[in-house]
Amino acid sequence: MAITNTTKLQAVNTMLSAVGSSPVSTLTGQQTADAVVAQNILDEVTREVTSQGWAFNYERKVPLSPDGNSEIVLGTDVARIDATPGYNTGLDLVQRGNRLYDRKNHTYTITDKLTCDVIYFMAFDDTPEAARRLMMIRAARVFQDRMVGSGNHHTYNMTDEVKALADLKDMEGDTADHSIFNNYDVYRIIDRPTAFKSSSLDTLS
Repeated sequence: MAITNTTKLQAVNTMLSAVGSSPVSTLTGQQTADAVVAQNILDEVTREVTSQGWAFNYERKVPLSPDGNSEIVLGTDVARIDATPGYNTGLDLVQRGNRLYDRKNHTYTITDKLTCDVIYFMAFDDTPEAARRLMMIRAARVFQDRMVGSGNHHTYNMTDEVKALADLKDMEGDTADHSIFNNYDVYRIIDRPTAFKSSSLDTLS
């Protein structure tokens, strides 16, 4: 059988095996109580991990436009958002509910187009394998802690979780193309105006 990415069903069954429960063949229809709890915890952990922001769910310079009420209404998949450094400097944006709020001017009213950096929630099956493994192992530990509470199993699962987190961070380092030039707070040190050139935010990637 070909090896493929971990599915949500496989992750739930791994969690069930951590407490000695029988595996399930589907995640739809009538479910056992353990399977329902396992799915809820996996969703909880998926939200937690993806909200931290990784290369696969973080986008820079996302254009946003106000709606007919002069408000920026965000999608339900937005985990974190902020103005891209160097853009929209006249605003101090924060997320409140599903809208952006301007703390500087104390209003939800935003009339200009924005350029923002956004971290998106992602479904388990939309993430890369390294993230799926971390979420599966972490969810299995949480599930076991809540359902059984065995200290020995907790320690064993924590060891696996630390290794899975290290693997995800290793993938992040390989794929994220991190650079000081992606952070204006750092880049501006070498981008200061001189007698020979003027500062330009357009040079940021």
